[in-house]
Amino acid sequence: MLTKTLSLPIRQAIAVTEMAQLGTENLREQFLIESLFEADEIQLVYTHYDRVITGGAMPLLEAVELPPYENLKTEFFLKRRELGVINVGGAGSVTVDGEPYALNTLDGLYVGQGSQSVQFRSDDPATPARFFLMSAPAHHAYPTAKLAKEDANPTRLGARETANERTIYKYIHAGGLTSCQLVMGLTVLEPGSVWNTMPAHTHDRRMEVYCYFDLHPDHRVFHLMGPPQQTRHLVVANHQAVLSPPWSIHSGCGTSSYSFIWGMAGENMDFTDMDFTPISELK
Repeated sequence: MLTKTLSLPIRQAIAVTEMAQLGTENLREQFLIESLFEADEIQLVYTHYDRVITGGAMPLLEAVELPPYENLKTEFFLKRRELGVINVGGAGSVTVDGEPYALNTLDGLYVGQGSQSVQFRSDDPATPARFFLMSAPAHHAYPTAKLAKEDANPTRLGARETANERTIYKYIHAGGLTSCQLVMGLTVLEPGSVWNTMPAHTHDRRMEVYCYFDLHPDHRVFHLMGPPQQTRHLVVANHQAVLSPPWSIHSGCGTSSYSFIWGMAGENMDFTDMDFTPISELK
């Protein structure tokens, strides 16, 4: 089993006025996570937006274990945190304090605060598991629990005419796996549909992370961000993630269909807590 003692890279929170001054490269440095899944590695980023930690793990021949990280100043990673996991790769498992949880493609797992050992494995290194990870501070130890894709409350939305036929799966939320403040799920767009989250919205009470997957290597998603009347964009590839501040919209259009994980943390856990902006008012 592979373990490492490291310090987490930190992304500082910046204001809207600072964002307006950033060029393309600086914008990407602040908000885009370009590397999520590296062989036998856990790749994580600490952001000061609601103190969320997010990233990925891709074990191959050996298990990888979630380390304590020196700059967390705790004996183990989940001493004062909770963790959400969604597998966007091949079959694998997550072992929490000695208890294994098998995760097939698009299965999810909630790991409660206080869990001391979290290990990730792939069933077959030729088709490794890719575990997307999101962690937030926690005040209560809710039980670790798994939710299979088929049980994740699939809801079909959108229409072919607006190029956004899609299915939403909810994992960690008020009607699913219980958490302190994490809300997580994913959206799968139908072939020929390319738009997500339109009309766009913000939610000032929580930040969000978008992890794009099932996108062909030759294609890209143009992720829209920024205040509704001052939008910018990031060009995002497969298996990359975007940090979305509370003041920012998070919408996008791809050059082909794709899927994405949405994960939120903050003050309000109500999935429908969104401040919509009419399409006609976007600039």
